[in-house]
Order: sequence, then structure tokens, then C-alpha cells
Amino acid sequence: MINSIPNVKYTSRNNFFLIAGPCIVESEELCFEVAEKVKAITDKLQIPYIFKASYKKANRSRLDSFSTIGEEKSLDIIKRVGEKLKLPTLTDIHSAEEAKIAAQYVDVLQIPAFLCRQTELLVAAAETGKWVNIKKGQFLSAESMKHAVEKVRASNNNCIMLTERGTMFGYQDLIVDYRGIPEMQKNNVPVILDVTHSLQQPNQSSGVTGGKPELIATIAKAGIAVGVDGIFIETHPNPSKALSDGANMLRLDLLEDLLTILIRIHTSLKPQSF
Repeated sequence: MINSIPNVKYTSRNNFFLIAGPCIVESEELCFEVAEKVKAITDKLQIPYIFKASYKKANRSRLDSFSTIGEEKSLDIIKRVGEKLKLPTLTDIHSAEEAKIAAQYVDVLQIPAFLCRQTELLVAAAETGKWVNIKKGQFLSAESMKHAVEKVRASNNNCIMLTERGTMFGYQDLIVDYRGIPEMQKNNVPVILDVTHSLQQPNQSSGVTGGKPELIATIAKAGIAVGVDGIFIETHPNPSKALSDGANMLRLDLLEDLLTILIRIHTSLKPQSF
């Protein structure tokens, strides 16, 4: 279903696809380090791969939280990663104006979960003609995401993905309701499980989001077993030093073993009737 994304590979293998990269562009060196490593792994395992990195973070708890090294600079780094490594690329947008700008640099525009009901933003993203990945709001049901899909389709764009990233449970935790995966797939779009953001612990008194990265494999394996089309993982060589979302990211050197396990689960599944 993602065949039309530029530079995507291995789609004929009937495998899940991977969206992965650092939370945010910290430097050109980091982006290339992560992209090259993940590309090597996914080439080896023949997994379709989309490189992701946010060019800026608009949703921060504290004013002094890191947001960007520079918007144009960051977008240019993402574009060069895609061009040099021949990878499809993805980044977040936060306004209609940003949609038009970011579309000049990346292949997939991502709508953050908190903004998934913003009609103007969805329409602007759709009108670029790019693929649009809409993250399900932590406050919404899976069924209600059909309205976000309809907004993009009504804007003459059928290149749509939906991403599950957990539902708020109390004030400082998220849970994944796996019933939402097949529910969102009823929209006939690829459905992705954002593993690392589903393990966030938001709204900490420190103003810095916590996380439970030790459960990454658990969440990912369950998602593959349920039948997600894609997996979203933020990864970093040293999450403890990451400038954003380090508390829930996967250490880069652990990615290959995890993906190998996920492929085993995926290939063991056969269509069944109940």
C-alpha cells in the first residue's frame, strides 16, 4: 500500500514496514549515523524503511526545552539524508504554512496526535500531494479517526496512513488498546504502531516526559501479532543524551535484534477464520 512513496524498497516482500530515526534533528552527523545504521539493518532484513526526524518540536512542556537547531537547516539535513541514502523521509508539521514548506523537503508529512482534528492542517497537508501520516490523538477512539481520513480524502489525496500511539490513562501514563488496530484498518489505509511514544509517561512534574523503554519489545511484538502494517520506533545511539524524548527511545544497537524477532513473529502468522 505504500508503493508510491519515493525510494521505498522491499514492498513486494509482504513484510511490515518501519518508520525510524531520532526524535529530532540534533545534528547532521546524528541523522546520517542513525539513517545509515537502520538502512543497513533493513536492507539485510528486507524491511521497507522510512527515515523520520522532526525538524522542530512545537509541543514542549517547558519554555527552555530544546526545539530545533534551525528549521530550514534541519529540513535540509533530512532532505540530504534522503537523497544521499535514497531513502523516503518523514517529518512532523504543525500548521498549514508548515505543510507547504516541509513538502519541499520530505516525502511524508506527519500530523502530531494533539493536532489530528485540526481541519485546516489536514487539508493543507493533503493538498501538497504528499503522503500524510495522521497520529491518533491520545484522547480519541480508533473509530473516530475515520473523520480525519475523510478530511484528507475529500481534499483529493488518498495517500494516508494512521498511527496508534497510545491512549491517556490517568494523567501520567498511556495504554495501547490493540482493538484499535483492526478498527483503523477498516479505513483501507496502512496502520502503524508507534511503539516508543506509546511508552511515554507524560505530564511529569519536572516538565520532562518519562518513559518505559524496557517494554519496547513487548509493545512491538504484540503489535506485529495483531497485524499492524508498520512499526514506528524512535532510536538514538545514546538515548540518555538525546535532546528530546530520550526516556522512551530504543538504543540504536538493540534495533537489529528486535526487528529480527518481529520478522519471525510476522512470518509465523497465517490468516485464520474464527
